[in-house]
Amino acid sequence: MIGGELASVQNPMIKYAIEAGWEYVPPDEAARLRGGGAGFVFREILTEQITRFNSHFITPEITTEVIRKIEMVPPNIEGNLIAWEYLKGFRTAYVTAEKCERNVILLDTKNIRNNTYHVTDEFSFTNGSKTIRPDIVCLINGIPIIIIETKAAHKREGMVEALKQIKRYHRQCPELLSVLQLYAITHIIKYYYSGTWNTSRKLLFNWKEEVEGNFETLVKAFLDKERVIKVLSDYLMFAREDDELKKIILRPHQMRAVRKILERAAEDKSRALIWHTQGSGKTYTMMFAAKRIIENPQFENPTVIMLVDRNELESQLFGHLASAEFEVEVADSKKNLRKLLAEDRKGLIVTMIHKFDKMPEKINLKKNIFILVDEAHRTTGGKLGNYLMGAIPNATYMGFTGTPIDKSSVGTGTFVTFGKDDPPHGYLDRYSIAESIDDGTTVPLHYTLAPNVLQVDKDTLNKEFLELSEAEGISDIGELNKILERAVTLRNMLKNTERMQSIAKYVANHFTETIEPLGYKAFLVAVDREACSIYKTELDKYLPKEYSEVVYSPAQNDSEKLTRFHLSKEEEKRIRKAFRDPEKLPKILIVTEKLLTGFDAPVLYCMYLDKPMRDHVLLQAIARVNRPYENKQGKHKPSGFVLDFVGIFDNLEKALAFDSIDIEGVVHDIEVLKGRFAEMIHIAQKEYLSLIKGKIQDKAVEAVLEHFLNEEERQAFYQFFKEISDIYDIISPDAFLRPFLDEFEIIARMYRMVKEAYDKGISVDLDFSKKTAKLVQKHTKSGSIKSSLDVYEIDGETIKKIEEANTSDTEKVFNLLKSIERVVVTDADAEPYLISIGDKAELLAQLYKNRQETTKNTLEKLKEIIKEINDARKEQAARNMTKEIFSIFWTLKREGIKGSADRANDMNAVLEKYPHWRTSEAHERNVKQELYGVLINSDIVTVAKVKEIAQKIMRAIKGGAH
Repeated sequence: MIGGELASVQNPMIKYAIEAGWEYVPPDEAARLRGGGAGFVFREILTEQITRFNSHFITPEITTEVIRKIEMVPPNIEGNLIAWEYLKGFRTAYVTAEKCERNVILLDTKNIRNNTYHVTDEFSFTNGSKTIRPDIVCLINGIPIIIIETKAAHKREGMVEALKQIKRYHRQCPELLSVLQLYAITHIIKYYYSGTWNTSRKLLFNWKEEVEGNFETLVKAFLDKERVIKVLSDYLMFAREDDELKKIILRPHQMRAVRKILERAAEDKSRALIWHTQGSGKTYTMMFAAKRIIENPQFENPTVIMLVDRNELESQLFGHLASAEFEVEVADSKKNLRKLLAEDRKGLIVTMIHKFDKMPEKINLKKNIFILVDEAHRTTGGKLGNYLMGAIPNATYMGFTGTPIDKSSVGTGTFVTFGKDDPPHGYLDRYSIAESIDDGTTVPLHYTLAPNVLQVDKDTLNKEFLELSEAEGISDIGELNKILERAVTLRNMLKNTERMQSIAKYVANHFTETIEPLGYKAFLVAVDREACSIYKTELDKYLPKEYSEVVYSPAQNDSEKLTRFHLSKEEEKRIRKAFRDPEKLPKILIVTEKLLTGFDAPVLYCMYLDKPMRDHVLLQAIARVNRPYENKQGKHKPSGFVLDFVGIFDNLEKALAFDSIDIEGVVHDIEVLKGRFAEMIHIAQKEYLSLIKGKIQDKAVEAVLEHFLNEEERQAFYQFFKEISDIYDIISPDAFLRPFLDEFEIIARMYRMVKEAYDKGISVDLDFSKKTAKLVQKHTKSGSIKSSLDVYEIDGETIKKIEEANTSDTEKVFNLLKSIERVVVTDADAEPYLISIGDKAELLAQLYKNRQETTKNTLEKLKEIIKEINDARKEQAARNMTKEIFSIFWTLKREGIKGSADRANDMNAVLEKYPHWRTSEAHERNVKQELYGVLINSDIVTVAKVKEIAQKIMRAIKGGAH
């Protein structure tokens, strides 16, 4: 088949890896080098490289101990950190002759030609309980570093399947994954990568060259030996955030920015501006840039100062870097910061702009100081920025922003400060909103306006906010609050008691009907802290109290109304952490300023906006809902959503005064989705619903199943349903949908049936949101297509039932296939021979789906398989054999081996002789050898046939053991 996995993806990738300088090792040789299926390092090669890199102190005993420790790291992310620290040369070994610890080098990052690079395929690994077989594994110095899973190009959901495989590898064989550092998945059309132990879809990154190339270009660039070493040494890091160990690997745009920042640091230019849109990982880009600058001897032991916001500082990310990369000093007071600068402290200093208030002029005149400023468009504005630059006048300043230059700032202010060395647009590096959505780094945003009766008066909104010149280009939420304090009429409208009561009721209903069924959470953004407290009181009338929490900063003279919502640092930390967890309460956070910048909660989907905002502040706020998210069932958040109670989005040009190219695709009216939904229903009528029009149920089922025998048609339909169901989830419930509900429900039923028929072992219900599932249950209509295939109990009556069923032969084929699949899954432990029977049915299914077998022939052969299952059960009941011995007997009998019962009984003593054959590789090998002996003494003509039968028997008895 064109686009098949092995021929079109896996084999070409091996070829490109070889051309990129990796030496190919066939699977059998790879198994020998790692000492069998339970090993994962090429021991001879690793021993040789450790000896070579550490010749001044190494001994055979030390080498053996180092390899043992690598092979025995804990099978989790903590073990993955230890393995990476060995690769980085951070781990030590005790040298008896010197009576001290010495760092052990496993990787030469300076002269990469000193390393060995091997690539192998079909890497079968077992931990004694489970066995996995990754498609491709790349090893450096004998250590597995990269795992690659390939899928056929014609499979539109191939990448989803590949990621599921990677997750399964982590779950079933974490021992191997604790050493591997990177993984990639591809089906030619797309190529994604991530760090092992980061298996969430949101942490899967689009690999692309700066000028995108074809599959060959992408593979060779990703496997470029120098780049792989650089990723391991420069673009990968572990850190603890909120007490959780995280593995961080940079995306392509971050790697590019770090490289440019390092180049700029070495130039005779003292400014740079980097715009990477909200949610694209600016903080990590800054951290890695700091690390590279500090490590570079060209900068003569420099000082790097990172200016961040409070949320990032309080996450403890900087104080808990998990490796011994570099020293980090968190300056949490003005006095502490002043002391560090006066002493010319080297390394990384993390602080906030407020700590520079009243900082003495020219406190440090060194030139090898580099200031990395987060949210530079607001951080360095005003007197605090003047204090900063006056205190360290000779430093190099690198500004980072999550929002582009607004129209009011072009040629003035902060952007000239940072962007003057990069005319005409002022950016050293740029990663736009449209790019981030295309890469999946962020999700699209949709908005809708609340009913007019709940919005504020438009004339007042324009007069007191949108048309104020001082509100243009506003970048600091504190400045926004000052403007709103002066907007007396507007504030009175926003805080009108009756209006707030109505909004609270509306929000409660909307959340329970629209957001909660999807498993997502929400922000309610109020105009000020008092409004937050009022909304909490009102929401509690309609929702359980524990559903919502208020989070804002306390003030000294707060009234009792406000102090009741003051939170300790620990309590706020607990709430933030619980909010990020989809399983925990609260589900709604009521905020006004805090958490609107720097707070990352992927499960946050909806923002109820009741605070006037614009430009940078608005972009930063709505970006809280643009983070990708995937639930435990693998369902992805399709977008973020803003429900506007103010009316800001009624005039997008004023609300977001940026160049259109910079904010292209940032937010869309939900009416656009409604139009797309209607369009897709029209497509469905023409392409899918027409298949069953005018047909009775059995003929409708037959038409659908036969149409989707074509895999390309099937994959296109899957993609179609994913899009239309995502839109349905976003819109529902809405009166707009009423005319389309019956048709959408039929499409959903059709999807479920096709998935059940053609996708073995996949739970279709996982693809349905609660909203779609509820619709299918509610709108069951006689005469519409059924949504599920019939599954029969396999017994003596099965064939009679199937012959008497009032269904087409096509439907009967799929009913029997599902019935056999279920019996194999549920009964194989007790009846291991079912596995080989299941294999036979699966092969027949493939032939039928590829139109190599007719419906009539397939149905007859499936009836024979049903008879075979029933005959086997009768014979098993009649013979006094263990389940394993009967499985051996049954396999030999089917192969026509004379004396099958006697030869099977001969194996009983063998299994007793090697009782750990299920978990011990050595015992399993001995059982195979004895089995070969039994088979060779039979009337089998060829050695190849002996091996084939032996493999069938081992699969049957081992499958049953598991």
